[in-house]
Amino acid sequence: MDGIVRLTFALIAIAIAGTSAAKAETPATDIVIYGCTPAGITAAIEARRLGRSVSLLCRDAHVGGMTTNGLGWADTGNHGAIGGMARLFYRDVKAYYAARGVTQARAQTKSQGDDHDAMWVFEPHVAEEIYEQWLARAGVVPVRGAPLRRDGKGVTKRGTRLIALVTADGRRFSGRVFIDASYEGDLMAEAGVTFTIGRESNATYGETLNGIQAAHAVHHQFDRDIDPYVIPGDRASGLLPRIEPGPAGRDGEGDKRIQAYTYRLCMTQAPANVAPFTKPANYDPRQYELLARYLDAGWRDLFSKYDPIPNGKTDTNNHGAFSFDNIGMNYDYPTGSDAQRARIAAEHRDYQLGLLWFMQNDPRSPADVRASLQKWGLCRDEFVDNGHWPREMYIREARRMVADFVMTENHLRGREPTRASIGLGSYNMDSHNVRRYVDARGFARNEGDIQVNPGRSYAIGYGAIVPRRSEAENLLVPVALSASHIAYGSIRMEPVFMILGQSAAAAAAIAVRDNQPVQQVPYSKLRARLLQVGQILEAKATE
Repeated sequence: MDGIVRLTFALIAIAIAGTSAAKAETPATDIVIYGCTPAGITAAIEARRLGRSVSLLCRDAHVGGMTTNGLGWADTGNHGAIGGMARLFYRDVKAYYAARGVTQARAQTKSQGDDHDAMWVFEPHVAEEIYEQWLARAGVVPVRGAPLRRDGKGVTKRGTRLIALVTADGRRFSGRVFIDASYEGDLMAEAGVTFTIGRESNATYGETLNGIQAAHAVHHQFDRDIDPYVIPGDRASGLLPRIEPGPAGRDGEGDKRIQAYTYRLCMTQAPANVAPFTKPANYDPRQYELLARYLDAGWRDLFSKYDPIPNGKTDTNNHGAFSFDNIGMNYDYPTGSDAQRARIAAEHRDYQLGLLWFMQNDPRSPADVRASLQKWGLCRDEFVDNGHWPREMYIREARRMVADFVMTENHLRGREPTRASIGLGSYNMDSHNVRRYVDARGFARNEGDIQVNPGRSYAIGYGAIVPRRSEAENLLVPVALSASHIAYGSIRMEPVFMILGQSAAAAAAIAVRDNQPVQQVPYSKLRARLLQVGQILEAKATE
């Protein structure tokens, strides 16, 4: 049975069981962490190092989030801005491969930097093995298959304090401080914390790169005029699939659209390791007619983001105007039920697998394109319990908390000060496209892609992971943190999530020890601990 289908049935079964099962109380711990993302893992280990008891709850059976689900070409930005456990992870990656005779130079053909102490590319199963070893050494036993109940009854509160988290099958996890390490911000939302979805207007925070971005959308864009209508030139025939009617709207105006999701595929041409692409049961070549027309017009830059990782594999990312990003098909995901999310994930899988099948096999795909794909397939030794397909979709952006402090473009660029640094970010302000539409000339156009370097490494303030005290005084949110859409586009990288998870746990441990709200944790105490464990809190003056 298909992995997504199995997941859907499992979630439905859990939900049904949760409606009737008596709540099973588990032993209370000092800190309850929801989400086995890299942030959740570093948070759990840091908490244990500080002598605190921990419950680490995984929605599914595996740990590591996107780092163990195909994102093996790390989006790092400035390597010098990465410290603490995040840096240790990439050191352990290098040590793992060095012990097996794989060097940085042999692992990749495009430069990812060649630091003496770290390696920035890796296979999914290697990342998972490292994380599992970390957790075992720290004495952290993840609670697997424990999705949060998300019907308004998943969190017990007393005033502004969270008392317990309730899973979909009725288990109850009590704690003194809670950390939401999920990509979606599910615990934060269930706890009644204010959040937003989509793009603020530029006027909201005085930014320049937020809201609708038609003029700036020059990357992953059609570089030829492609007719979007079912019958070329005939508007009455209707639009091809996956295209909205125009116009784009006014640049800088806000909306609720979010950047596209994808699966980061681990692919190979190594004959002994190839798992052939399979044709989806509901395969429909009409879904790819716009791509066919683009290929007919001469576009061939399909393979620029098959980034090499060790042992002849790739981290395959989106590239170009029509690629692996399933543009505009994820709007209902952030607040969707488990069943809705499973359907959206299945649609994304079918779209992406169908795209590969189309390019490799369909007569509508040009012969040279089909030939170039013939040797490619998934990796037999990755995701072996899920048909060699990544278990998690890349949730680039979902909910974002709205706290008293909001990170914006201006903080990233240094136009406004950021106080109480808990780590650095440095990656481009990066948003993938959010929609495909018909422009004023009657051709297909993408909108929303932004790739602008902030010009420096920048501090991320403690206030960005702390909710308003009037909403939750013992919750920290290091992943779905308080940031504008465009600022989050830079912050949302896995090394940064590891940094923020570790820093969140350090703050949580202080709050537990001193019996105080997380909003009142003295920064001097937090800073001292973060520097002790190697977090980098200020950029070098030369940057």
